[in-house]
Amino acid sequence: MSGSVTLILGGAASGKSAYAEKICINAGKERVYWATSQIFDEEMRSKVDRHIVQRGPGWTTIEEAWTAESALNALSADHVCLMDCATMWLTNHLLAEHDLAEKQADLLRQIADCAADLVIVSNETGMGIVPENALARRFREAQGRLNIALAEIADRVTLVSAGLPLTLKEADR
Repeated sequence: MSGSVTLILGGAASGKSAYAEKICINAGKERVYWATSQIFDEEMRSKVDRHIVQRGPGWTTIEEAWTAESALNALSADHVCLMDCATMWLTNHLLAEHDLAEKQADLLRQIADCAADLVIVSNETGMGIVPENALARRFREAQGRLNIALAEIADRVTLVSAGLPLTLKEADR
């Protein structure tokens, strides 16, 4: 049986990661942090370091920018896994010019097969203006499709704005 799936959406610096971490801590299970970012510069290194401090001790970290399989296969029902974040995972594939539909289907399949409870953080990118360049428009559309697909399979979906959670979906299991 697969674990529960919680999707946490929000804008940049909205408090979504801190909210997701609280969910994981309150789950009372072994905590796993699936880090999807790649560090290419000091700004990203600083952001990652802030997240590590914010999380605190008691987490096992899996650094996996590409595949859900290597991050999720070893997890059991005794784990809760925080994927932070789906947006960075998508960006990695977009910039590598991978087939996004194929990668998304693989991700959704791995999520469905995972025994652990999953908490997935993702950016809500569709609330702003239409970007002026083709790559940004392609990203926004792909992120929207990914968020829709994740929300469809999630048991719970929460939007976080200014650190405040708003429940969008709550399913009984």
